[in-house]
Amino acid sequence: MTRLGQGFGGQARRCREKTTGLRTRHYKSKKSQEVQLLLRRSVVSGQEGYLMKTIQRLLLVCLLLPAAATLAQEKPATPAPENPLSAWNKYAYGHVKDILLRSAEKMPEENYSFKPTEAVRSYGQIIGHVADAQYLFCSIALGEQNPGLKIEQTKTTKADLVAALNTAFGYCDKAYNGMTDKSAVEMIKLFGNDAPRISALEVNLVHDMEHYGNLVTYMRIKNIVPPSSEQQQQPPAPPKK
Repeated sequence: MTRLGQGFGGQARRCREKTTGLRTRHYKSKKSQEVQLLLRRSVVSGQEGYLMKTIQRLLLVCLLLPAAATLAQEKPATPAPENPLSAWNKYAYGHVKDILLRSAEKMPEENYSFKPTEAVRSYGQIIGHVADAQYLFCSIALGEQNPGLKIEQTKTTKADLVAALNTAFGYCDKAYNGMTDKSAVEMIKLFGNDAPRISALEVNLVHDMEHYGNLVTYMRIKNIVPPSSEQQQQPPAPPKK
């Protein structure tokens, strides 16, 4: 009986161990499934959170865009300047015209015949040459016949030359004032070459500044401050008390 009891006892113990092992494995398997489920839920939850944030950002952009467009429409745009090309050319002409007329006025009458060497024009002849050039270039821009007044050869006194220069600039005023950006690019003949209409007025400015440089040299030799340098001079210091 003792051996039989021990046999039954051993079998019972082995059955309990197997049962316990199965329960343990089942418990572990169930826990593993729960962990995996939690992980999947966490991932899904993260994706859903990211998706919700993305949707919120898109909604915010959609709400702000109409407001930004409305503000852009309400703010008036800066209008483009009318005829900027010809307007700038006219502005430059006004400056050059001013310093040449002042140069003609600044030189005393007795120095109108002055020339540094015999190979160059006198001061008065340069003034007359510049006056003739206004008719030459501006008549081309206007599409008119050059009057050909030959001021350089026919005028010698300061009064006559200053008056002739003023009249010549009056003739050129029509060309510069009447030029638009549309007419500026119309093709004309300039000394036998095809060129835009505005080029005649630009060459006139270049020619004017070339001879203004001559006049500056003559004035400096005679200790006269040229018009373009007048504003750069410092005012004299007040006397000390």
